[in-house]
Order: sequence, then C-alpha cells, then structure tokens
Amino acid sequence: MSTAEIQDYLKTATGVAKEAGEVVREAFYKEKSLQTKSNYADLVTETDQAVEKQIINSLKEKYPTHKFIGEESVADGHKTEWTDDPTWIIDPIDGTTNFVHQIPHTCVCIGLSIKKQMVVGVVYAPILNEMYTGAKGLGAFCNGERISTSQQNDMKQAIIYLEGGSSREPDVLRRKCNIYHKVVETTRGTRTLGSAAMNMVNVAKGSGDAYVEYGLHIWDFAASGVILLEAGGAMIDPAGGPVDFLSRRVLCASSQSLADQLSTTIPEHIEMERD
Repeated sequence: MSTAEIQDYLKTATGVAKEAGEVVREAFYKEKSLQTKSNYADLVTETDQAVEKQIINSLKEKYPTHKFIGEESVADGHKTEWTDDPTWIIDPIDGTTNFVHQIPHTCVCIGLSIKKQMVVGVVYAPILNEMYTGAKGLGAFCNGERISTSQQNDMKQAIIYLEGGSSREPDVLRRKCNIYHKVVETTRGTRTLGSAAMNMVNVAKGSGDAYVEYGLHIWDFAASGVILLEAGGAMIDPAGGPVDFLSRRVLCASSQSLADQLSTTIPEHIEMERD
C-alpha cells in the first residue's frame, strides 16, 4: 500500500470524524435519551447510535467494498468479524458516561485495518477541540502538530492511567482493586479520564506515561493504538507479548521498557471473554 493511499484514508477519516464531532458537540449539553447495555454502568444514547450510522454511511459512500466493526452495531447483535479485508473500526462516542454527565473527555474514534494491521487512526475530542491523527509510518499529530511520548522508563516517576470499567462482577472488581493498589504503590500517581482512547492519546502526547485496562473492546483502542505507536510508544498484552485486539485488554506505555516493567508489576491478569 502506497503512502498516497494511506494519506487518502487518513484525510477521509479525519473529515468524517469532524462531521461526527459536530453532532456530538451539538448534543453534549442537551438532555439525553439514555439506555443501558450489560448493566447500569454500561450506557448508550441516541447520539451514539446516530453518529455510528453517519460515520458508516459516509465511509461506505467512498469505500463501498470495505468492511465495518462498530460498537453499536455489535451491541445490536452483529458479530465482530475481523478479516484481512480493509475494515473500519468505529467507536462513535468513546466515553459515553462522560458524554452523559457533560465531562469533556469524550471522543469519536475511527481506525482502519488492512490485513488485520492497523494503518490509520483518528481520535477527535470535539468538546476539547483536539484532533489526534496517526498513520502507519507517517507519525502522530494533535491539531496538526507532531506529538511524541515522554519516553519515561522509570516506574517511580511514571503517571499511569487506570479505569474501573463497566463490569460489576465481584471477582473482576477484586482483581482490579489489587492492580490499582500495586500500581499506586510503585508509581508517582494514577489518573482516570473515563475514555480508553483519551487515556491513550494522552500517553501518546506525553501527558502521562502508561495505561492498562481489562474489559475494553477493539473499537476502544484500535484507532488510538495507531497514534500511540506512531508517537513512539509501545503497546502489548498486559501479561507481555504482542497485543491481541480481540482479547479485550491492553497495556500501552511511553517506552517498551516501561511497558515491560508495568506488565511484571501487575499482580494478576484478568482473562476476559473474547470479542
């Protein structure tokens, strides 16, 4: 695939994300029509559903043969089918709970994979007016300015992003609390933004040094993963080894050294049902 092709995909995704972001911005301060999915902490709004349809329709118009994986499509019963075909992976609103509670860390995520390799990622936070973009071999940017990770490699000086997630299973919560305790004990501090993609792009631009989460989905971190890697970061499975986008867990860091240290610091890893 040529650089020109990648640039075309990136330009298209950026434009579509901007249009979707306008819908999110328009609805942000208005009353939402709210539903729950797996439990009371797993939310979806009419805006999530409308934005995903808008994104898919826009991309289908230009790329009619491409495939799609979307959060709300899967919630409606469509199976996650990730093949070698060009596939757009979409989270219409990452950080829906933030969106519902008018917390600005919410974003539109659009990623493109070809032969199961992520090649383009766009994360647009419309309330913050931050457009993060990345494409394989072309670097990572925020609002057109190149970004890079902190390259921190000392756990004692690191800020780590952690999330409670939407699972309310007692054993999952117990394990996450154990992880949280150990991370707090061994690092400078922790932060929580309520959005996987926002956590990752903040690591990508050096505002924090690592992020680990269990229970997320491919659409939560596919687009932001491109940006993180192009910014010089590392992304692995929390237990070590290559990241598996369908395993519902990820660890990313400002450097490979910090990723490896964080992986071995975590006292127990959580096995999630695969997508």
